[in-house]
Amino acid sequence: MTTAKELIELAKEVLDNAYCPYSQFPVSCALEMTDGRVIRGVNVENVSFGATNCAERSAIFTAISQGYKKGNIRAIAIVGKTTNYLAPCQICRQVMVEFCDPTTPIYLTKADGEVLTTTLGELSPMAFKELDRIEE
Repeated sequence: MTTAKELIELAKEVLDNAYCPYSQFPVSCALEMTDGRVIRGVNVENVSFGATNCAERSAIFTAISQGYKKGNIRAIAIVGKTTNYLAPCQICRQVMVEFCDPTTPIYLTKADGEVLTTTLGELSPMAFKELDRIEE
């Protein structure tokens, strides 16, 4: 099992791979999977901005592409160069809700090395989890 510190370091190793010529705001993410494997992702920007993909979604989509399933993510570390804790955007939180358990630990970092440990449930209270429609 990977420690929070180790997972954060693994995310830091790929931070410079981020493609962020427009925002100059690199972000990286490392996922620890239930089998112990670590999958990493970075943000990849596009001039149209809407086509940009965040580091968290890059890592999660890579994991799914490699055969992992909903519930296979044990922990998530998010790294950037920020003075405040770097939390995932709302789109990434929604993707996390789809593939992670509410108790999944998420490690938010600051550039100075401080870490805030939270959970997906704490980051996304009252998350949209299922289609609840009335059958007519």
